[in-house]
Amino acid sequence: MSTHVYVGIDAGSRTTKIVAVDATGQVVRRGLVDQSIRPAESAKQLFDETLKGLSVQQCVATGYARNVLTFANRTVTEITCHAKGCVAECSEAGAIIEIGGQDSKYIALEQGRVHDFAMNDRCAAGTGRFLEVVAVRLGLSLMDLKGVLSEAPREASVSISSMCVVFAETEIIGLLAAGSPPAIILRGVQQAIAARVVAMMGHRKKISGRMLFTGGVAQIYGMVAAFEKALGEKIVVPEYPQYTGAYGAALIAREL
Repeated sequence: MSTHVYVGIDAGSRTTKIVAVDATGQVVRRGLVDQSIRPAESAKQLFDETLKGLSVQQCVATGYARNVLTFANRTVTEITCHAKGCVAECSEAGAIIEIGGQDSKYIALEQGRVHDFAMNDRCAAGTGRFLEVVAVRLGLSLMDLKGVLSEAPREASVSISSMCVVFAETEIIGLLAAGSPPAIILRGVQQAIAARVVAMMGHRKKISGRMLFTGGVAQIYGMVAAFEKALGEKIVVPEYPQYTGAYGAALIAREL
């Protein structure tokens, strides 16, 4: 007899993530695929391949492409899904910073529910795309950052004043020409991303509890340190930070 599961699928701007939970809310399977020019097709393929042999009872879709996933039973906003997933990961969660490839979010919680939020989906500054642009300019991949950053003293960085990715890239070219090492440029970019997100938060401070950091960017070496410096507090990164939206969607599917 196949296992009954409840599925969440997060069709983000750069990747699509899927999580299946059982009747107790325990994760049974996870899967991820890079986003394609046909998000509905790639999501359905991920759905079919990841969930082979399982009996899907309900499916909730979230993320920017959620409305094209016609095989889902219901769609829910990513703000709600990230909050649900993060509170399940950490019962002490008081706020969430979520940074993906092309957007960033700040979600303030009160007693486990969304109290307020802010979102940047109009500018690449403050997103993973900023880091990608810089890495390419430096001849690196995002996987190379740990090795490069670990070569420089933790305190060493340069200030990136431009808050536009295009102008920041020009600024970085100038810094390279002046002899600035790639490591301190990278650290400066990470601090600029953190500062941009903290500025986006504005008056939306967390009421109490722990600050969680999720999304693909939370997996990039150096970003946790940049945010802890900008916020002046320790932050928590879930074990699977890229999957919190899909996990929350799966828990909502279970509640249906």
